Amino acid sequence: MWTPDASIIVTAEQKAAKAAAELTDTFRLAIQSHVDQTAQSRRYDSGNSLASYVASTNEAWAAEAQAFVAWRDEIWAHAYAELDKVTAGARPVPEVAELMAELPAMVWPEAA
Repeated sequence: MWTPDASIIVTAEQKAAKAAAELTDTFRLAIQSHVDQTAQSRRYDSGNSLASYVASTNEAWAAEAQAFVAWRDEIWAHAYAELDKVTAGARPVPEVAELMAELPAMVWPEAA
């Protein structure tokens, strides 16, 4: 009689967890790319680079960094809230472009 090898059996729960992780990773990479491209549009290396200017002695750079960090926080809060809705079954899985279109636009501070 054949005995299944329990170490190679994949359960429905494991499949669902893997799919959820892959979905989250797909959206995370797209959003992080958007964040970094937004910072690069202002000649910073990345979002992390721009955020590091939040306490800059250069008022213009500090203002850009403060606005950027607030925007970045808003984007991630929205994205995770929407993905939580997907996980809970309250929302169908959006296309990446659909979720990206929902994200708030970056509003840069007025130049001094």
